[in-house]
Amino acid sequence: MQSLFNIFAILLFFGSTVLAQTFYVATDGNNGSGNGSQNSPWETIEYAIDQVPDGSTILVKPGTYFGRSRLDGQFSQGVTIRSEVPYQAKLRNDTRIITIYGTSSNPISGITLEGFDMAHDGPGSGDIIIHIQGGGDFSTSNITLRNNILHDSYNNDILKINNGATEVLVEGNMFYNQTGEDEHIDINGVTEITVQDNIFFNDFEGSGRTNDNSTGSFIIVKDSNGNQGTFNGSHDIFIRRNLFFNYQGNPGSYFVLIGEDGQPYHEAFDVMIENNLMLGNSGNIIRAAFGVKGARDITFRHNTVSGNLPAMAFAMRLNIEDDNPNNENINFYNNIWSDPTGTMGAQDPNQSNDFSDTPPGETNSFALNNNLYWNGGTTLPNDNAELINYDDDANRVEGDPQLADPAAMLLPRWDPQNNLFADGSATIRQVFTHIVQQYATPGSGSRALGAADPTQSPGEDIMGNPRSATTPDLGAVESQTSTGVENGNNPIIENFHLGQNYPNPFNPSTTIKFVLKKAMEIRLAVFDVAGREIRILAEGNIPAGRHQVVWQADHLPSGIYFARLKGEGQTLSRKMILLK
Repeated sequence: MQSLFNIFAILLFFGSTVLAQTFYVATDGNNGSGNGSQNSPWETIEYAIDQVPDGSTILVKPGTYFGRSRLDGQFSQGVTIRSEVPYQAKLRNDTRIITIYGTSSNPISGITLEGFDMAHDGPGSGDIIIHIQGGGDFSTSNITLRNNILHDSYNNDILKINNGATEVLVEGNMFYNQTGEDEHIDINGVTEITVQDNIFFNDFEGSGRTNDNSTGSFIIVKDSNGNQGTFNGSHDIFIRRNLFFNYQGNPGSYFVLIGEDGQPYHEAFDVMIENNLMLGNSGNIIRAAFGVKGARDITFRHNTVSGNLPAMAFAMRLNIEDDNPNNENINFYNNIWSDPTGTMGAQDPNQSNDFSDTPPGETNSFALNNNLYWNGGTTLPNDNAELINYDDDANRVEGDPQLADPAAMLLPRWDPQNNLFADGSATIRQVFTHIVQQYATPGSGSRALGAADPTQSPGEDIMGNPRSATTPDLGAVESQTSTGVENGNNPIIENFHLGQNYPNPFNPSTTIKFVLKKAMEIRLAVFDVAGREIRILAEGNIPAGRHQVVWQADHLPSGIYFARLKGEGQTLSRKMILLK
């Protein structure tokens, strides 16, 4: 009975998608006389979202749109606002472009923005490009930003997510050029935020701007709200499968910083940073690739930091500020730290190298295990005055990961004249794939191959390809299973495909997607690590197409589980991690 219910739910989901309505916005539209049809479009996104029913899609025709769009409404099925032609609908303003401000009396949920080119229109602009705010009480939820080019804030952050917003997905976007001591993304006093598959870099000269090395970190996770929200400390944050390169900020900032404002509580906890690629390809000094200030339960795993990255510390800085409590349980597993030039952690070649800045007495507990270290064949830096050194890693790998040097990499900014990115790609995903293939993929003799601890490996790598369950590779790329061919998350095997569950890790529910090339008898079930069947999610003759089911694991303990899809004598499996 349960399996029949699941099949019915799948069919109902796809049926509702087919019945969804499509509406239009155009630069020559009219909010007064238009009806939102293709022949009579509306003029603004803000007006359109106030008119459409749940489950609708709003297509925004090519052109340049000026002003702020205040997005509102609760949509259980969701409303998608999409550039009809990717990156051809340009949103510009001299202050905030998109604002989503939920309150307890006016909650907002179920909005997706896709395919836009958003930027301030020039110097003197007000702050921030996109602002998602929760009113301190989870009143803004289920918001998605996907496949957008978000660039050139002339004041403050590009994207701010703060004050109790929850269930925000930032996926597959390109970010470049913020302003002042601010960030690409400021994640502040929120929960259940996922930042994945994005590209982060700066290229001020390419935008005709001066690089004065004044900007802040690319991503910050913190909580400066004090008692204004319903909790203290941003938590359940996932930063995974992203690219970071061409640092042009101030020398006190990071690619990813957890905590910042010296609050008397842990500003973040339960944060996972995994499968990211961080490249040293500019001459600008960075504080360190990773930073933690007054946080707990933070894990960095399967990240690749590679190239000549002028820094005060190559790998990490763990410290506290002002009233912060000490850091606790900061973990580093299966990462690659590689500087092919032999200047690991040197601000310039004439200065000494430095692996970490980790003052004793400011971090109560940490783990450094099974990482790879390479300093171009020269001695790895070690400083007994620091809490953490590379030789604290009892299971370390010292050797060449055989990664390409990113020193001459081409910056892939968007070229609106040719409707292409600078590397010739037509989409953000193509840019992403090219960079991973060129700079993150180890050579055949790499010391990273098969050397990771499988107990600290996610089920997929930076491209979404499955990792080996027994001998995964170190760093962001799993060379053993990577095909170099983009086809959703993984190649389709014969007549069906099982995607990686999302989110993963999860608590307490996760979505499992699968694709059938033809109608067939299948069985999708969940198993524990002992091989016991826990739950049947779908069974029977399922029609061809894309399907998804939601697995609720409220009653189960934390641990590793497996989703297995069987059909036509074949079985596909995905590792899932339940973290409570």
